Amino acid sequence: MELKTSARMDQLAPSGIRKVNEKALAMERAGEHVIHFEIGRPDFDTPEYIKKAAEAALDKGDVFYTSNFGTLELRQEIAAYMERRFGLSYDPLGQILVTVGGSEAIDMCIRSLVAPGDEVIIPEPCFVCYQPITTLTGGVPVPVPLKAENEFRLTAAELKAAITPKTKLLIMPFPCNPTGAVMEREDLEAIAEVLRDTDIMVLSDEIYAELNYCDHPHVSIASLPGMAERTVVVNGFSKAYAMTGWRMGFACGPREVIAVMTKLHQNCIMCAPTTSQYAAVVAMRECDDEIERMRQEYDMRRRFLVSRLNEMGLSCFEPKGAFYVFPSIQSTGLSSDEFCERLLYAKRVAVVPGTAFGDSGEGFVRISYAYSVSHLKQALDRIESFLQQLREEGVNG
Repeated sequence: MELKTSARMDQLAPSGIRKVNEKALAMERAGEHVIHFEIGRPDFDTPEYIKKAAEAALDKGDVFYTSNFGTLELRQEIAAYMERRFGLSYDPLGQILVTVGGSEAIDMCIRSLVAPGDEVIIPEPCFVCYQPITTLTGGVPVPVPLKAENEFRLTAAELKAAITPKTKLLIMPFPCNPTGAVMEREDLEAIAEVLRDTDIMVLSDEIYAELNYCDHPHVSIASLPGMAERTVVVNGFSKAYAMTGWRMGFACGPREVIAVMTKLHQNCIMCAPTTSQYAAVVAMRECDDEIERMRQEYDMRRRFLVSRLNEMGLSCFEPKGAFYVFPSIQSTGLSSDEFCERLLYAKRVAVVPGTAFGDSGEGFVRISYAYSVSHLKQALDRIESFLQQLREEGVNG
């Protein structure tokens, strides 16, 4: 028997993030001490109230399937949270779907909206899943390379240039993984103005909305006039609440889209983890202070990391969101892949090549600061030593 897998899967490249992570883990299994900067995983423990809520649910026997939409109590808390934090109004009975992490919500949204041949505009560099999901759906990814000199924000002119009669969906990945870019209100208003006279839908991935270091709260494009009816907002608990392994996300949007996403969800997944849903209710109800505590710590790390990188000669703009920096390594004369490979094997520091997030990431690397300051200091010392080694080798002239 000849075993054949789907030819469509040949279009799916392995995650560039996981490739680095697997190499680093292999080195650790061989006894090496590797410092991990490659995974966007908060180093904070899940807040105690949340863990206790999960324990209480288990003790009560709340371990069965929930509604496909998610528990009504959780959807009500999500609606209250979206109103309280971002000024967005959603009906828990038809405009909110609880998903297995934000990634499932992204997948369900793209598959619900995109037909074969439809074009999906994807600002890059960006999170790794948008393009492969679009391709597997039969859609056509249209990458829009964003510029470092504009702090990797999408402009109205760049959007206009990418729109064709086949454009169906715009993905707005802000605050952005990997760049940390944030779209200010005036940036979003310019984008909204381009879209208002079109039938283009928006998928706004706002998983990092709470990790915003501007002097004002995060602004959702769905909050602008005429945008809620064409926008699906994706968010979740992994980043702001330090709940990556709990696999809890949600989508909010027009009833018609949420209904189709729910059909997909009930056929593919059934429901999000029940225990995690009960824990998520408490997260939204009681943990605003915990979010702020973690945000302040990330902010301190962000400023420290940007300062050190610039001091050692790796040009790095100051990101305003998420927990990543995206320094340029062009001064070394190495490609992004070469830089990351050599740094890993020479100094045992794992960072991700910018090309893992699209071709426009060439010349950059992503570094996560979801790690302790002592961890950051040790890794930065190793990176500085690596740069000195390159200079001695004459790599950069």
